Amino acid sequence: MGKNDAIVDQEFQLVIFRLAQEEYGLPITKVQEINRLVPITKLPQTPPFMEGIINLRGQIIPVIDLRKRFTLAVSEYNDDSRIIIVEIDGETVGVIVDAVAEVVQIAAADVEPPPPSFILDAKYIQGVGKLEDRLLILLEIDQVLTSQETITLKQLAV
Repeated sequence: MGKNDAIVDQEFQLVIFRLAQEEYGLPITKVQEINRLVPITKLPQTPPFMEGIINLRGQIIPVIDLRKRFTLAVSEYNDDSRIIIVEIDGETVGVIVDAVAEVVQIAAADVEPPPPSFILDAKYIQGVGKLEDRLLILLEIDQVLTSQETITLKQLAV
């Protein structure tokens, strides 16, 4: 029995969401809740990907647009757009995605590391999951913000 046998037998439960034409997966343990788009209060002098803040049941939560963060083409929000409330580096943050598709289970054996030759900045990507005939980009949500950006978020979420 090898050292990695226990890892190979593991399964991950993922929340699958769409961004541009791709499907991404987030470990369900990182997701606090999924909400429809609500009015977002813009703040001055924040990075372009920071959409602003929302009031979620009395808690002020910063919201980032993942399309802007990943420098993807920006599109209009629609009825499918969602704010996924996640925890990034100990902070509660909302991330705007195009749509939330489903929750799936994927075996650890079906997750490959990101291909280094194709990805210039792979810090956001934990791996690529194979699910039937689909490929899922598994997001490393804790890497979406730099430590300085996390400090800025802490100042916003008062």
